[in-house]
Amino acid sequence: MRQRLALDPRHTSLLLVDLQEEQRHVPHYAVEDFDAVLANAQRLLDAARSRPINVFHAAFKRDFAKVPPRPLEPLAPDGGPAFSDTRSALTAICTEVAPRAGEPVVYKNDASAFSEGELAPMLRDARTEWLIVAGVWTEACIAATVRDAITRGIRVLLVKDACGSGTKAMHQTGVLNLANRLSGGAVANTVTACRLIAGEEAEAWVAERPVPILFGYADAEQAYEAL
Repeated sequence: MRQRLALDPRHTSLLLVDLQEEQRHVPHYAVEDFDAVLANAQRLLDAARSRPINVFHAAFKRDFAKVPPRPLEPLAPDGGPAFSDTRSALTAICTEVAPRAGEPVVYKNDASAFSEGELAPMLRDARTEWLIVAGVWTEACIAATVRDAITRGIRVLLVKDACGSGTKAMHQTGVLNLANRLSGGAVANTVTACRLIAGEEAEAWVAERPVPILFGYADAEQAYEAL
C-alpha cells in the first residue's frame, strides 16, 4: 500500500552499490539500461550531497589475497576471479557517481555490502535509521545488502529505478521479491526519493504485511509499476 513518509536527514544515509565500469563494458555482466540506472543514482547522489545526509559507496573487488577462493567458486582460465577481479581497471566506480573526499568506500568480496564488517559500524556511527539503497544487481548484491540491513534494524528505502540487473525481468522480479519482505522499509522511484531527501513528505510503497504481492509471468511488470 502507499503511505506518506518523511525522512530525518540526521538519521538517513545513502548507499550506492557496485556502480562499476564492469557493468557497462563486460558483455557477460552488463546491466540493461545501465545509463539510466547511473543517471538516477547520480540524481540521488547530488540530492544527498546538498543535504546533511551521509553518503557511502560499495564496490565488488574480488581479491584472493584477502579472501581465498571459496569451494565451487567459478574461476577465470588463469585461475583468478571470474569477475570483478581486483586487478582489473573495470572494477573502478563509474565517474558519474565517483566518491568524493570524505565519502567512505567499502570494497567487498561477497554480495552484501555488509560482508566485510566495515559498513555496519559506520552506519551506526552515522546514527542511520533509514538507508537509501541503489545500485546493481537487484536480485544479487542489492538483495543481499537490503536483507542484511533489515537484520540490523535499519529501515531501507529501495529506489527501484536506480537499481538494475542483466535484464528488465530479472530486475523487476528482484524488486518485487524484496518488496514482499521489506520489513519496516519502503519502495520509491528516484523522483520520490529525491523529494524525501529534500525534507519533503512524499508517498512511497510500504508493505502492510509479509508477502502482499502475488505475481506471475503475465503480471509481474504491472505489479512492479504499481510500487
